[in-house]
Amino acid sequence: MNHTFVHRYEIDPSRPTVGSALRDFALRVLAPAVILFGAIVGLGFLIMGPLGGLPAEEDISKSVAAGRTSLMNSITAVWSHIGNTEIIIGVCVIAVALIWWRTKQWWYAVIPAIAIAMQASVFVAATTIADRKRPTVPHLDPAPPTSSYPSGHMGAATALYLTFALMAQRIETVWLRRLVTVVCAVIPLLVGYARLYRGMHHLVDILVGLVNGVVCALLAWNYLRRKAASGRVTGAAREAVSR
Repeated sequence: MNHTFVHRYEIDPSRPTVGSALRDFALRVLAPAVILFGAIVGLGFLIMGPLGGLPAEEDISKSVAAGRTSLMNSITAVWSHIGNTEIIIGVCVIAVALIWWRTKQWWYAVIPAIAIAMQASVFVAATTIADRKRPTVPHLDPAPPTSSYPSGHMGAATALYLTFALMAQRIETVWLRRLVTVVCAVIPLLVGYARLYRGMHHLVDILVGLVNGVVCALLAWNYLRRKAASGRVTGAAREAVSR
């Protein structure tokens, strides 16, 4: 990923006005999110229409369910719970508060909240329209009143932890930066596998949830106009930009 993009809030730490931030948000997040929503809904119609619901995915779900063990049932229960709405919101609120307190930059601290809000908006609208049934295997989690497509757990976990991974790139201690980045990258994958294992989503539902989360995280990270070649660069950003 482009180092200027990753370190854009260190390269240009200037404070925007609330009005300019809202305008940037509308143009650089809301408008592209509408396109993302259309693409996800269009794929949903394709799956439920010409592709006949992708019956081969039922075989995948049944194969995974056949290999369940009591140990993995317990482990994946934890992984799945990480993607629950209350956990995602709780972690996000705490993170935004801590980041705001540490950086004194509200425009930077709100990025995780923007990411999960956009992901949730696209997910809720798309899942209502697509209305895909969940896999015909025993469900190990309570089924929410939304359809299987796309996976909200996967989208939310990806949107949140990808923004955390991007934020982690300003950590100056190399081993800690790498550790936090790896952990943030792994968590959504664990959530996605857990949702497949526990019979809550088809494989494509999880993959589309992943795409939703990634796109919304990147849109949120890019929501504010920044000056690419000016401003103070410190620590990890100075090293990255000088490469």
